[in-house]
Amino acid sequence: MARTQSADTALPGAVSDAIRLLGANLRRARLRRRMTVAELATRAQISRPTVQKLEVGHPGTAIAHYAAVLWVLGLDAPLRELAAPDRDEVGLALEAARTPSSVRARRELSDDF
Repeated sequence: MARTQSADTALPGAVSDAIRLLGANLRRARLRRRMTVAELATRAQISRPTVQKLEVGHPGTAIAHYAAVLWVLGLDAPLRELAAPDRDEVGLALEAARTPSSVRARRELSDDF
């Protein structure tokens, strides 16, 4: 049976770096609030080892766990804006390019013979 790559080696370096930075930021936020790993885990309804994985930026950790921890820390507002359609500049530009410059009026069909 073929071996699969671990999640860390399968990700682009920039993504791995961003996840590690997010984990470090979560740890700093927890410490600023003087919360223990156990307290954060209890409030987020996840296990202590999961919190520890989040804080080191383990790439296999579920996004729902990140969201729960962000919520407990009161840092979840930006999460709602991720991938917001109205802030997707590339998508909006592509959509505008596909929009026809003129639209022909529809012809009304008559059933008079």
